[in-house]
Amino acid sequence: MKTTIGKWNIGVGLWVMAAFMVYGFVLVYLRDFAPGKEEWIASYTTGKHFEARLAHVHGNLFSLLNIVFGFLLLKLPLKEQMAKWASWLALGGLLMPLGILGEVYLGLPYYFVLLGGLSIFAATVTLGAAVIQMTNGSAEIKTS
Repeated sequence: MKTTIGKWNIGVGLWVMAAFMVYGFVLVYLRDFAPGKEEWIASYTTGKHFEARLAHVHGNLFSLLNIVFGFLLLKLPLKEQMAKWASWLALGGLLMPLGILGEVYLGLPYYFVLLGGLSIFAATVTLGAAVIQMTNGSAEIKTS
């Protein structure tokens, strides 16, 4: 049976990565061209500026992790339930950078950040366990 578990991780990962790339351009604008850029630069290691950079970095990292996880989920012959859990947990990890943005711009509570961080961690552990549970006979990577 050909599985498509992981396809959403790759697609969503690419779209979220593109969004955080655009957000990176916004941060460059705020640092170099926006009115009041001196105040923005002065708060480099504190406050909203620091949080915005955290969101940008984690958004791209967690997007990349979703792309890698998705590829592995598509190619490795993993147990279906473990693969599904790893997939959904990795997608849930995107709540972390989105939660940071929610804190910075919407004043949302930190719960989304914690939930996303725990989710990507759980996805990593789940995928690792699924890979270890692969049997020797199913250890060949799917090529089609």
